[in-house]
Amino acid sequence: MSFSPLSRIRLVSFGFLLVALLFLARLFFLQVVKTSDYSDLADRQYIQPSNRSFDRGNIFFTNQDQTLFSAATLKQGFFVAINPEKIKSATSTYAQLSKIFPLDAESFSKKAAKSDDPYEEIANRLDQNAADQITALKLSGVSVYKERWRFYPGGSLAGNTIGLLAYQGDDYAGRYGLEREYDSTLSRSEGQSFVNYFAEIFLSVGESLFAKKQSPQAGDIVTTIEPTVQSTLEKVLANTKEEWHPDLLGGVIMNPKTGEIYALAINPAYDPGAKQDNISILNNPLVDRVYEMGSIIKPLTMAAGLDAGVITPQTTYDDKGFLIINGSKVSNYDGRARGIIPMQEILNQSLNVGASFVAGKLGHTQMRNYFLNYGLGEPTGIDLPEEVSGLVKNLSSPRDVEYATASFGQGIAISPIETARALASLGNGGLLVTPHLVKEIQYTTGLDQTVTIPPPRQILKASTSDEITRMLVTVVDKALANGSVSLPHYRIAAKTGTAQIVDPATGKYYPDRYLHSFFGYFPAYEPRFIIFLYMVYPKNVNYASQTLTAPFMDLTKFLLSYYQVPPDR
Repeated sequence: MSFSPLSRIRLVSFGFLLVALLFLARLFFLQVVKTSDYSDLADRQYIQPSNRSFDRGNIFFTNQDQTLFSAATLKQGFFVAINPEKIKSATSTYAQLSKIFPLDAESFSKKAAKSDDPYEEIANRLDQNAADQITALKLSGVSVYKERWRFYPGGSLAGNTIGLLAYQGDDYAGRYGLEREYDSTLSRSEGQSFVNYFAEIFLSVGESLFAKKQSPQAGDIVTTIEPTVQSTLEKVLANTKEEWHPDLLGGVIMNPKTGEIYALAINPAYDPGAKQDNISILNNPLVDRVYEMGSIIKPLTMAAGLDAGVITPQTTYDDKGFLIINGSKVSNYDGRARGIIPMQEILNQSLNVGASFVAGKLGHTQMRNYFLNYGLGEPTGIDLPEEVSGLVKNLSSPRDVEYATASFGQGIAISPIETARALASLGNGGLLVTPHLVKEIQYTTGLDQTVTIPPPRQILKASTSDEITRMLVTVVDKALANGSVSLPHYRIAAKTGTAQIVDPATGKYYPDRYLHSFFGYFPAYEPRFIIFLYMVYPKNVNYASQTLTAPFMDLTKFLLSYYQVPPDR
């Protein structure tokens, strides 16, 4: 096959154009994308080898207006080291340095006396002004070096969610929260370039042009956390703790339709940038701990009964105050009989006997299938480490009593995030969504990628979602605090939960210790938010309606105002 002269010219021209484009792309990445990296390399020629010059990606919160707020970044400063062999006068050196930064005299003297040790650090995290003053002194045996460290501008804001960096042996990496979950994305390999877009398209060419490369995953992460919402949730939890003194409390604010989490908080919390003396608070009980949730599960039981067609809102039953099932007594919280009543009253009055009635109508197989379809007993897929699955073994029992107790949230233990996810399905049209915290990764190549979330599963009919929502709106309008907290212009669907806590020493329930929970979504028929709150062992109080109604309503009013949600009635 022969080519005409014109064809050869075109082919050669195309080849030159392709090579020119590749070199232009390379120049762009060197001069624009990689400027800071090569600047760092130049700096490090003059820096004592140290892990303090490490590099790491950023974590961002997302403000309501979609601007970004730095949650975790790097801060740059200076540290000072001495070479005791070269110090002419320890006394004079100390006197001059202590005028610039705080320096313990005893500690300095001990380090300066180590004549056989050429390197001792005496100060760190100094600012540019201090570094310039020290350098200007030109003290023999004193050196100033650049350093960088992880910095959390928000302090303790969302600390349990962000997590922190720590050593494991010689490895310094993310150990908790998002720092751990996205460690491979946030980590940087020192002295290496990143694979860029063109290298991925023209792999063979890229291998020759960019011989040194690291994982294309390297980048910054953008979360769904809204800092003002997060801060408000944390303040509400702090105020609630001050009033009721629980051992632990936490909350989730999520979009029930998408699974985007706007706020996730635990109290007690911690500041990721501070020294941690109490490792027991570093984990996140919202995802790595399970609880018997109590009556907050009753709406799930009711929705299952409605969806299966074994009950309707008009169905009635004879409430005698208690039942004997497999030799065990199941009672209402007050033991009082209500007589012939409709399904609405099971939710209005939080009746255990009524929930057991619905469980009996469902039968073992249907109730098990519905509860498992709610995602109980499986991880939610939230992008945080150490997520646990709920303990729902009782749903495989052949005995009726296990299904009766599960119907009102006892005998099965599930995580708070698992609970919030299941309850969201009641208001979002019957969909089981994936709760998530990261929505975008901004790669170091200059490309951005939206994080792919698994599509939701349809677990209830849309009509069931509407019906259970109507019932939960009635709870707020008529039963919760006798209807006094109902908002005239907004429909809110909500329910409280109070559960007995098991004594681990005896395996029996404490007579006076409870877990309180509260959930609600709004505007009820097109919900933008679901709030889930819980607290473990509040003192000198029995019911969640007493402790969590006010915090829930405070958060609800804040969100409606902050997001300027239009009225729905």
